[in-house]
Amino acid sequence: MRLSDVDILEKLRGGQIVIDPPPTEACIGSFSIDVRLGDRFQIFQPPQTPYLDLADPGGAYALKAGTMQEVVVEPGGRFFLHPGAFALGVTVERIRLAHDIVGWLDGRSSLARVGLMVHMTAHAIDPGWDGRVTFEFFNAGHLPLALKPGIRIGAISFESLNSPTSRPYGHKQGAKYQGQQGPLPSRIARDDHTS
Repeated sequence: MRLSDVDILEKLRGGQIVIDPPPTEACIGSFSIDVRLGDRFQIFQPPQTPYLDLADPGGAYALKAGTMQEVVVEPGGRFFLHPGAFALGVTVERIRLAHDIVGWLDGRSSLARVGLMVHMTAHAIDPGWDGRVTFEFFNAGHLPLALKPGIRIGAISFESLNSPTSRPYGHKQGAKYQGQQGPLPSRIARDDHTS
């Protein structure tokens, strides 16, 4: 069951949900907390290989270093996301969840109405997560979008599990993104594809 604002505030006070810096009153919704856009992005460079082989992520056509480039927006600046473009971004806030809490990242309706998608498919934030959350931006609209660091860009809602997971994100082998401070490119090559 999703947590209400009352439940979220109780979990924040109890330390089961940690948001740093803490949310302001304006960021607290009826069942979610708005998160703000950080100043770091990852964008794809012009292709260095003809395709990415997802069946053989460590092979000849793997995602290699240099396939994506980090962009840091200067204070007061903007990141421009062009129509049909994809980029990774990151929250200002560091989120830490207890082993019995799962988070769900969603976009804001007002931004979706101009074509901004804040996640492609990965909107779950695992129990035991600790770090900044990555946005998977896509501009489905017809005009470039100027994204200013610091704006409220998405919302995280929370759900309480019936019992704590035995596999919290930070404790499982291969927790590729735990503790991330910026948007990290895909680490699919670290997956075990033998099973």
